[in-house]
Amino acid sequence: MYDTLKNDKENVEHLIREFYTLSVKYLKEANSRKVGILQPKFEKGFLPHDGKGFLKALELFKQKFEPYMSGSSSSKYFGFVTGGTTPASLLGDWITSLYDQNVANLGESCSADITIETLNQLKELFELDDNFEGIFTSGATMSNFVALATARQWFGKYFGINVAIEGLCKIPKKLSVLSATPHSSIYKSLSMLGLGKDSVELIETKKDAEAISLSDLESALKRQNGTPCVVVANAGTVNTVDFDDIQEIAKLKERYNFWLHVDAAFGGFAKCSPKYKYLVEGLEKADSITIDAHKWLNVPYDSAMSFTKHLSLQFEVFQNSAAYLQQNFSNDNFVHLTPENSQRLRALPVWFSLNAYGYKGYREIVERNCALAQEISLKIQNSEDFLLLSPVKLNGVCFTLNKKDIDMQAINSYIKRVNEKGKIFITPTVYKTKPALRISITNWQTQGEDIEIAYEALVGAL
Repeated sequence: MYDTLKNDKENVEHLIREFYTLSVKYLKEANSRKVGILQPKFEKGFLPHDGKGFLKALELFKQKFEPYMSGSSSSKYFGFVTGGTTPASLLGDWITSLYDQNVANLGESCSADITIETLNQLKELFELDDNFEGIFTSGATMSNFVALATARQWFGKYFGINVAIEGLCKIPKKLSVLSATPHSSIYKSLSMLGLGKDSVELIETKKDAEAISLSDLESALKRQNGTPCVVVANAGTVNTVDFDDIQEIAKLKERYNFWLHVDAAFGGFAKCSPKYKYLVEGLEKADSITIDAHKWLNVPYDSAMSFTKHLSLQFEVFQNSAAYLQQNFSNDNFVHLTPENSQRLRALPVWFSLNAYGYKGYREIVERNCALAQEISLKIQNSEDFLLLSPVKLNGVCFTLNKKDIDMQAINSYIKRVNEKGKIFITPTVYKTKPALRISITNWQTQGEDIEIAYEALVGAL
């Protein structure tokens, strides 16, 4: 064995203590760190000829990179819709690396059992019945990809084509994907699937909203003339956290032939609260559902779930026919159910967090975050400097600067001033052609004092 590697193995207890010291230091100061840090131009790091061992590598990391690691897991990160990591999920993630199980290999450990148990607990959380089966993926993009790949297989079956074997070329018609405000990952997934971004047919929204117009959706379904299609319903749009009426969309399945996919990446967590669960009424009537775990579940990257009622079709798409793999169709033979063969035990951090905090814990996080979104929206609404662009429905706030002829350059300049201070982190957007800003409150730690700091930062950058 290489001497340095052997030395690290023999001294692993000391190495863990050094790692522990670094971890505690970061966790104690994470909420006081700058939420966004401007990065310098780093000197190129060359591969060393002789290894120096973990401790010297750690020292190099602390000197070169550690000062520029932001507090993006802190209570004042309001940019993308991502949470932090609960204590239980963080430790569960470390335990996941410690045991380093490959969940795709059945029969050699309990990793598949952990995954199935966790998925069943998640189905309870989101009130999904046993008609649904789930898998873990790397994120909402890959969950949307899995769902649309399965829908593509379903579409091919209508024409007697097994797309997984014969390809798309034999299908006589193009698959239409109907949606009002699809997330960018839908387009990305369609591109990867060979269906093309142009397969999206944008449906009109309700007036002054991002939710789909049901009458316009029905008109588009009629234009399909009986050819099956896919409807992507949104349970929480990125800009304003608007919700399509899933219940009413599902009723249209009685008259029209379509696959209903619900992108509930973070909006699905409305199910955690009796106060907000009406927003996702009808979720259980979907054919497939995307929910992201490293958003409101507050577990480490990368983690999301894809749920479907059509697991056998999913198996057809992702079956790996290698001779050394079991070929049976089951809900726990994950090598045949996702794009990945080898898979990290993503379920374990989720399992730890669910069992540590339970339904009540997640209900409290969701309701507190939503109340804080209402709180900062009232400050924005009562200010002469800002203009609230949409009522707050859940945990997102969409607003703009209250100036005439505001353009994207002015928005980006303002955001740069806000984020450079490092007190909070926000991102730009466009809402109904208007350059805008957005705040998403998804972190388990965020409290009222963070909202005061955030609003002061917004005003201070004017």
